[in-house]
Amino acid sequence: MLNKLISMQEAVSRFTWDGMTYAHGSAYPVGADTIAFGREMVKQGRKNLNMISHCGSQQVNLLAAAGRVRRVEVGFSGLEVYGFANGLNRMVTSGKTVIEDYSNGAMSWRYFGGAMNWPFVPATVCIGSDQEWCSGDYPDEYPCKRKIPRIRDPFTGREYGAFSVLRPDVAAIHVTLADIRGNGIMLGSEWNRFEMSRAAQKVILVADHIVDTGCMRQYPNLVRIIGELVDGVVYWPMSAWPAGSPGVHDSDEQHMFYMNDCFNSDQGTSDYISHYVTGYRSRQEFMKMIGDENIRKLTNTSTAFLIDPYRKWIISDEEIEALERKAGEGR
Repeated sequence: MLNKLISMQEAVSRFTWDGMTYAHGSAYPVGADTIAFGREMVKQGRKNLNMISHCGSQQVNLLAAAGRVRRVEVGFSGLEVYGFANGLNRMVTSGKTVIEDYSNGAMSWRYFGGAMNWPFVPATVCIGSDQEWCSGDYPDEYPCKRKIPRIRDPFTGREYGAFSVLRPDVAAIHVTLADIRGNGIMLGSEWNRFEMSRAAQKVILVADHIVDTGCMRQYPNLVRIIGELVDGVVYWPMSAWPAGSPGVHDSDEQHMFYMNDCFNSDQGTSDYISHYVTGYRSRQEFMKMIGDENIRKLTNTSTAFLIDPYRKWIISDEEIEALERKAGEGR
């Protein structure tokens, strides 16, 4: 049986590099995202990233605020009730980060095109608006004809927009449940994590829980990401914090506001990184940083019942540590 468990540190070290095209799998700006993976990339000094953010989250906000994002393609870049993403906003308005804006519908089609290995995607979304005519890559061209060039349907003569497809080098995708083979189940809104896992060249799952493969066999219809697509599985509880993970924990609203406020300035960003990024070395220290009382409050969620059908398959931390050691010995 192939054991794909890998530490967060090794996953970032082995599967990411400067200048890569990086996609992060999330559900809404306040939903489950691999924010802990982004923290580790900041720790390891990754830079000049080309990010693909179907929905902006605190991960792209952090990486941008830290000066690590050269370019970002977004379907939505805000943080909903928590306001503009201050770190991303500062870097874009200062000219340090290029932003290329699409609709969420366009991002969905582009991921689908990448998953299908199409050369481009014909669609009608974004057409006739500044999402078609304004380009971060070509800011001096208006209307820009290169971002979404027009094409004609040879069968009907109707005109469409031609969208470039998304094929990220690496995708770090949050899942609620994963087994050591790389099969994953997501609870809550999916936001094209299915297509992202098929479009990316390398796929890392970051899981709230590691389960026995018997769970995947019991619910095969829920296994939206299959092991054959996955290069590594990282066990990292609360990896979406301070955002939420349906069935596991609510969003930490106080920290969401605090984190975004910090990114309003270079000093605030530096202080935040010093305490909440470089201030821990292991998942145990990460949990201690969040705080036992805070974790109890966040995990006392009204959606906890969503995990009930899978609880008997959840593997304990002690068992996971043994499996991680075994996986490391095999590499």
